[in-house]
Amino acid sequence: MELELKKLTKEFQEFKAVDDITLTMSNGVYGLLGVNGAGKTTLMRMLCTLIKPTSGSILCDGKDIFALDGEYRRILGYLPQEFGFYPEFSVHDYLMYIASIKGMRISIARKRVTELLRQVGLAKMQNRKMKKLSGGMKRRAGIAQAMLNNPKILILDEPTAGLDPNERIRFRNLISELSQDRLVLLSTHIVSDIEYIANQVLLMKDGKISHSGTQEEIIQSVPVKVWSCVVANNEVEMWQKQFKVSNMKTLSDGIELRILSEKCPHYNAKEETMTLEDIFLYYFGEKTGDDYDVL
Repeated sequence: MELELKKLTKEFQEFKAVDDITLTMSNGVYGLLGVNGAGKTTLMRMLCTLIKPTSGSILCDGKDIFALDGEYRRILGYLPQEFGFYPEFSVHDYLMYIASIKGMRISIARKRVTELLRQVGLAKMQNRKMKKLSGGMKRRAGIAQAMLNNPKILILDEPTAGLDPNERIRFRNLISELSQDRLVLLSTHIVSDIEYIANQVLLMKDGKISHSGTQEEIIQSVPVKVWSCVVANNEVEMWQKQFKVSNMKTLSDGIELRILSEKCPHYNAKEETMTLEDIFLYYFGEKTGDDYDVL
C-alpha cells in the first residue's frame, strides 16, 4: 500500500493551509508533528477525501483517491479530533450503527464489533451509553469505529488530545498493536506520542513538510547540541534571550537549564542526548518572546 502526494496545495482564499507537499508513504507508522495551525488537520482531511485540494494530487497505488471514490474509502479508517455520536447509543449500538453506514453485513459487523470491543478494552462497557464514557473510553470507541472495515490506511488526528497520562500510554500501545501491515498516519503536537510509536517523523510548519525521516535522521539534521547547566535564578531571563531553552528545573543551588547551542554555553555545562522534544523546539520554537520558548 502506497500513498503518494504530488505538489499538494490547499488554499482558503489567500491563505495556504497546505503548501506544495510532495511525499510518499507506505506501510508503517508516520508521525505528523507540528504546532497548532501548521496545516495538519487540513492535510488529513484531504487524505480522507473530505475536502479537495486546490492543486496537486493524492495517489493510492498510482490511482487518484478522488477518482477511486468509494473504492478508496473502503480501505480507509479515520479518527478525527472530534467525532460525532448519538449520546443515547450504547457503545455496541454505536459501532453497529457505524458498521451499517459503512455497508457491512450484519453478521460480519457483529463479529467485527465483538473483536474490536475486546481489542480496545471496551468489552465490559459495550452496553454503557456513549455519553457516560470517559474521554479515554470515547477515544477507544473512536478508534474501534475507524477499524471496523479493517482498513489498510488508518488516519488519526490528535488521538490522545485531552487524555490523562495513563490513557495516553494505553492508547499509544493500542495504536502500535493496530499498526501491523497497514499505513498509519498519526497527527499530534504531543511529542512523546511520536517518540514512542512512529517509524517515520514528518515535521510540518506553515503548511509545508519541513523535514522527514526516522527519529535518528531528524536528530542528525540539527546542527546544534543539547547542554545542561545550572545558573543563578536572576540570570535565567538573560540565558533565555541568548539561547533556545527546552526545559528549566529548580534546584537547591539554582536553575538547571536545558539549552540548544552549537558550542558549550557555560563553563559547567554538560552535553546531553538530544530528544525529539529538543528537535521540536529547534524547528518550531524561538527565543523568549514567542509562544514556544520553553516546552
